[in-house]
Amino acid sequence: MPISEAEPLLVVRGLVAGYGKLHVLGGIDLVVGKAELVAVLGPNGAGKSTLLGAIAGLVPRQAGSAHFAGRDLAGMGPKDTVRLGIGHVIQDHRVFTRLSVHENLLLAGYDLPRTAHRARIEEMYALFPEIAEKRNQPASALSGGQQQMLAVAQGVVRKPALLMLDEPSAGLSPVLVDRVLAVAAALRAEGCSVLLVEQAVQKALGWADRVLALAGGRIVLEAATGGPDLAQRLKNAYFGGSEAAA
Repeated sequence: MPISEAEPLLVVRGLVAGYGKLHVLGGIDLVVGKAELVAVLGPNGAGKSTLLGAIAGLVPRQAGSAHFAGRDLAGMGPKDTVRLGIGHVIQDHRVFTRLSVHENLLLAGYDLPRTAHRARIEEMYALFPEIAEKRNQPASALSGGQQQMLAVAQGVVRKPALLMLDEPSAGLSPVLVDRVLAVAAALRAEGCSVLLVEQAVQKALGWADRVLALAGGRIVLEAATGGPDLAQRLKNAYFGGSEAAA
């Protein structure tokens, strides 16, 4: 469903999500615009990964609503959200270690037209030459950082309308972290929206348009990244538990 420039791509209202009787998210309101990069920050256990999982259909949504490009995500699982245009790179480089690098990328875009798929895989090799050099080797032969790059490439190869990255810097050197974040920014320039969960706070703020801080399953700060007092506001939000929205 096409959307206008003025309409948000993702709208989440009153989202409660968790596992069984455990509510990890306690009512999240979130809007992501087209071609916007939003950093999601917060301490361990704040609910950041659960938020991405609930949007992607991996974690049960227990209350509230989520709409993507005007479509209600209620009842949709991961396959459905992927087909709608939501890419989700899960934390801790989940790749198929027994398959080759190339087979991992083929599998990530299995339903794409063959010609377009091949072209996109070559784009991934250009972005991440470290995995291109090992395209015919099993993913188990990659270092942890290279597996993380492969996981990001799997999410990017479909060119989703919304790419959700869950701590993509894990296991990467500072130089490679910059490259992954530069890829996210390049996708934004092409019209893709990005939700970025990241522990490398300063690097994330350097690329993001807006920041959301979570604590205790709730958004405690929402602000543009250009404010001179943002660092102090983040500190207050992390340790104080609440902060006025910008």
